[in-house]
Amino acid sequence: MARIKGAVVTRNRRKKVLKLAKGYWGAKSKHFKMAKQAVMKSGNYAYIGRRQKKRDFRKLWITRISAACRMNGINYSSFMNGIKKAGITLNRKMLSEIAIADPEGFKKLVDQVK
Repeated sequence: MARIKGAVVTRNRRKKVLKLAKGYWGAKSKHFKMAKQAVMKSGNYAYIGRRQKKRDFRKLWITRISAACRMNGINYSSFMNGIKKAGITLNRKMLSEIAIADPEGFKKLVDQVK
């Protein structure tokens, strides 16, 4: 049986990496060896970034809720404790949206918590 040469598979693999590296600066978009390293590194950054995004948004929501609470004369931790005890099942994302879009509605929530 004849030996199968690996040129097609190798070329396809290299094309795939170079396609992912398109737009990178300098030789990183042209040379396979450098492109492979850059693509691996950018993949790691993307993975880390997807996790950091969740943290950053939660931090933003908490900051917004805290600011709205202070405007209504209560601190964040007391407000969140009161929300839990009152049985209000709104997550931080929704609470921050209410605080921005509907300050009167948020004030009513604060009054319920107090």
